Amino acid sequence: MAAENTAGKQRGRPFTKGQSGNPAGKPKGARHRATLAAEALLDGEAEALTRKAIELALAGDPIALRLCLDRILSPRRERPLRFVLPELRSAADAAGAVAAILAAVASGNACVAEASELAKLVDAFIRAAEASEKCELQQSIDNFFPMRDFGGPRSR
Repeated sequence: MAAENTAGKQRGRPFTKGQSGNPAGKPKGARHRATLAAEALLDGEAEALTRKAIELALAGDPIALRLCLDRILSPRRERPLRFVLPELRSAADAAGAVAAILAAVASGNACVAEASELAKLVDAFIRAAEASEKCELQQSIDNFFPMRDFGGPRSR
């Protein structure tokens, strides 16, 4: 009975597939009402609040200290490493490169995660060098033993 009463009111899909009610989308720079309300409340108080947070941090409040440090110092993602990595010309040079990476970790010039990423690069170089060497070997074999027609089923 309830389904019969609402059957005429149900719309199904309100919009055709691929077409929304607002094709232009949200305008650039549009901000949420809650953001606008918070900005209106804090308007003119940012300097006083910042000063208070710094005072609390200096007084030893760990939450205020974390807040201040998080805002002042952004988290470090990557940094340039300062150590000498020997030049890689062949797969045989990889041992020296891995030794240099391990020495950098041991001396504190690189962390374990950074060393792991560098080792992946060395591994990729080794695979590329080995593939290149295999290709050169195959070409030299093909040049030394050119394909000859022996009259077999493949020659037709």
